[in-house]
Amino acid sequence: MTPSSLFPAAFRPRQRRRLAARLCAIAALLLAGPALAQLRLPSVNLPALPSAGPLAQDVLRPLAPLLTERLDLQRTLLRRHPELLETDPAGRLMRRAELLWVSPTPDALQAARAQGFIVLREQDLSELELRQHVLRPPAGMATAEAAQRLRAIDPDAPVDFNHVYLPAGGTATVAHPVPPSGTTRGVTTARVVGLIDGGIDRRHAALASAQVTTWGCGGREHPSSHGTAVASLLVGREGGFRGVQPGATLFAADVYCEQPTGGATEDVVRAMAWMAREGVAVINISLVGPPNALLERATRSLVARGHVIVAAVGNDGPAAPPSYPASYPGVIAVTAVDGRNRALIEAGRALHLDYAAPGADIAATNAAGRRVKVRGTSFATPLVA
Repeated sequence: MTPSSLFPAAFRPRQRRRLAARLCAIAALLLAGPALAQLRLPSVNLPALPSAGPLAQDVLRPLAPLLTERLDLQRTLLRRHPELLETDPAGRLMRRAELLWVSPTPDALQAARAQGFIVLREQDLSELELRQHVLRPPAGMATAEAAQRLRAIDPDAPVDFNHVYLPAGGTATVAHPVPPSGTTRGVTTARVVGLIDGGIDRRHAALASAQVTTWGCGGREHPSSHGTAVASLLVGREGGFRGVQPGATLFAADVYCEQPTGGATEDVVRAMAWMAREGVAVINISLVGPPNALLERATRSLVARGHVIVAAVGNDGPAAPPSYPASYPGVIAVTAVDGRNRALIEAGRALHLDYAAPGADIAATNAAGRRVKVRGTSFATPLVA
């Protein structure tokens, strides 16, 4: 594997200079902003990247899986569950044969049914001032073609695929716990924060002092390592480990429920409506995926109501397409640095970038109750939220 094939754009001098300029701007923002005193967010140093010649194998080897982690997960899900999942024309993961129709008129719904569409689910999300419908295309019709049919029926009602959003970071168990760098000085003032992610293990000692309210999965709990790790960084406290808001009130929405189709747009938006209903002012979303009409409308509505959405930029590398919801206007987009304040080489990008925070060389708690080493923009996001 050559450097150009692994990092097709990030190592070109022109793009590298642009990335350096962006990161310098972030550092200046952090040093000037009042959040620095509260969160102790670091300035950002561009990783030392060779400008020419082959990269050493000891550098390439650990970086390659980090840059392909989410894509590998997508391929695995497609291979194991082809009856439930497919990709849209751009190759992005979605629920098979499902379309989202945002607030169509009653006449439009009747016309769609007359053409053979089946309404699978519909829900009034009054908190977000929209109504979502999930439709199945007529038999034998491709999902992309069906989307065009619905747009023709009601051009004013947005139509999109039921995309699936995936976590923006991973965990690995370590024999000797790594200090929770960047989270040891928690703010003790009582706060309320929201989390849209996988399920959390709220019975774990690290979350025992937090006030936790959960949503999703029909009331059943499905703890996940990713969700629990992010929650521990938000509100955890155990021994020498402290999240940024130990003992705070956490509203945690599980949008996965251990299902292969978990993380779908409709579930993320339903979770956002719940956050609005509960009046949760700050919401952490450490999930990434493509732009989506329903998600965009929901995000716009939350931001207009005064909610703060803090989202990860993902770990697909600096040459990847912009990630969502981090790229939507009004969303706080977060990237990550390591323990030496160097930007993570696998960190993705958004259409804008607001903060950098520690996302490597830190520890969190997983669903098995063990201290784990975490890496990714997923874990920088709660430090900002």
